[in-house]
Amino acid sequence: MRVAIVGLGIIGASTARSLALAGAHVTVFERTAPGAGTTGTSFAWINSHKKNPLAYHELNVAGISEHEALAQDGGDWFFRTGNLEWARGAGMESLAADVDGLRGRGYPVEWITAERAGELVPDLRMPPGVPDVAWYPKEGHVLPVALLARLWGEARDLGAELRCPAQVTGVTDESAGARVTLASGATERFDAVVLAAGRWSEPLAASCGLPLPMADPEAAGSASVGLLGYTAPLPARVGRVLTTPELNVRPDGGGRLVVQGLDLDADADPAHVPPADGEYARELCARLRALVDGTEGARLESLRVGQRSMPADGKTVAGFSATGSVYALATHSGITLGPLLGRLAAQEIVSRRTSPLLAGFRPERFAGVDKESLAPLAPARFAGQQ
Repeated sequence: MRVAIVGLGIIGASTARSLALAGAHVTVFERTAPGAGTTGTSFAWINSHKKNPLAYHELNVAGISEHEALAQDGGDWFFRTGNLEWARGAGMESLAADVDGLRGRGYPVEWITAERAGELVPDLRMPPGVPDVAWYPKEGHVLPVALLARLWGEARDLGAELRCPAQVTGVTDESAGARVTLASGATERFDAVVLAAGRWSEPLAASCGLPLPMADPEAAGSASVGLLGYTAPLPARVGRVLTTPELNVRPDGGGRLVVQGLDLDADADPAHVPPADGEYARELCARLRALVDGTEGARLESLRVGQRSMPADGKTVAGFSATGSVYALATHSGITLGPLLGRLAAQEIVSRRTSPLLAGFRPERFAGVDKESLAPLAPARFAGQQ
């Protein structure tokens, strides 16, 4: 079976690996470079927070388990460090409701004291007036490029081929296969085509009649964009994910940290990326110094505007076109779900065994739906790509 995959981020690499393991002959088309899309600008927090409805929560819980299973073979990309979260004022009521809801779903979370939080993160400067901290022991983070290397490396070892740079401009869905058209004008036919093009998915899906409305990845200040700061190495002991009112923080290896202030995302604009030593960078570093010891003199090596791959209703898309020759994958939770979605998609493509986990996420839910009629996504509380 010959399968083409459009896009080599985490989703595309995972699908290539699983298809190659299943015996398919895999060709991946990447327009610029592996990981050049959302994969390269991701907070990469592994979690199932605010993932509603229940089916979406369960899908993300299964995604966490998939990371754990994959990591059993070794690797330096997945870190189940746990996550500490607290809130202030009215936010505390919302957090308490979230924790109660997650407990009701059997999700591992507990309340701990500020003192215990300081033991878990030795250099944490716990702000005064925080009586309790939510502790999620099974959450963690990923180093996206290292995960991409693991997935794509194994796919390549199994014979998967990469064509890069190679921009796919259209996909033609045929009765017994599908054809890709490249910017060069060349075309090539495959038994199946997987769309894993992230924020570029909508026009490609439309070219073969597949409804896949995506949130505008260029819309400044929207839920689909966000600022991420990457620090220079720091002598600070931060081995866990922190999600706080002022700043989200995760380790990035070699003493570097990734920092994010969700309120600053209102000013994020892909057309105007702020400088790494400008106003927003200084604000992020000031917040980091207030939160973590050992960060005096902190500076950013880069400040990026992440553009999230987000279906217009905020939920994952996974499924076939009407003829069954094109398979679409798109999700905001690409880091959490990547290894799982790749395995399940390969199973459905090669063996035609449908997965109950994906039953509520098929693209046909958008059939006949006007994109403008979909509820707009609020920009609050999307911590990067997850």
